[in-house]
Amino acid sequence: MTLLIVTTILWAFSFSLIGEYLAGQVDTWFSVLIRLLLAAVVFLPFLRWRGYRASTLLLYMAVGALQLGIMYLISFQAYLYLSVSELLLFTVMTPLYVTLIYDLLAGRGIRFGYALSALLAVAGAAIIRYDKVSDHFWFGLLLVQLANICFAVGMVGYKRLQETRPMPQHTAFSWFYIGAVSVAIVAWFLWGNPHKLPTTTFQWGILIWLGVAASGLGYFMWNYGATQVDAGTLGIMNNMHVPAGLLVNLAIWQQQPHWPSFIIGSAVIFSSLWVHRHWIIKKSTV
Repeated sequence: MTLLIVTTILWAFSFSLIGEYLAGQVDTWFSVLIRLLLAAVVFLPFLRWRGYRASTLLLYMAVGALQLGIMYLISFQAYLYLSVSELLLFTVMTPLYVTLIYDLLAGRGIRFGYALSALLAVAGAAIIRYDKVSDHFWFGLLLVQLANICFAVGMVGYKRLQETRPMPQHTAFSWFYIGAVSVAIVAWFLWGNPHKLPTTTFQWGILIWLGVAASGLGYFMWNYGATQVDAGTLGIMNNMHVPAGLLVNLAIWQQQPHWPSFIIGSAVIFSSLWVHRHWIIKKSTV
């Protein structure tokens, strides 16, 4: 749980940095490629293949390709159609995707208590972020939902792999990032624009921070934390980035949130976590 909280704080800076300084200014595919290459370099020293089946290594590469490679390619495109606020709003369905996909991969029926607590987290985030949306929001909504599903499938897939085909997580992440980088390399050669590379030291600095800290360390801590909690808690924690991101906007860019909806929505999200951990989990274990 601590790792999920720390990562949420770390990621709270990413949305605004991408929306303000990279989206529309730096080639999308290049941004994704550099971010994932740097993250892969962080874990390259831990790459091991002896003692593991090829199918296991390929599965870890596949979840990396989905959770980061394909997800980033879609979400970076969404920034071209949505404001940062709208993008945050449209990510609120992720908790529901996480708990439903986990139940399907585990071969069990849908646990309605888990779905209920996830829906509470969705409602809380929607209360915080609901505002007037732009004319292009339908296409942006579609892109973000596709990115959310890729992220959820990859995250839950990693959790299931650690349950069924475990390996040291730093080794697992070395293969995870190889899968993600493979997608980014193909995308860059197919659609990349070499005339829209970063032009300022600040933009390069943001890419380095996103690659090493937000992606390299952040996703490792997040997925490591995901293996230590149940799927319901994991899903709910996905929406904690909404209030955290708004607090970052307030602290750095002095962007005031709508305080009544922020307080009510945050209370609903925290309530969903309390309900899940103190009522639904205990009830399911009785």
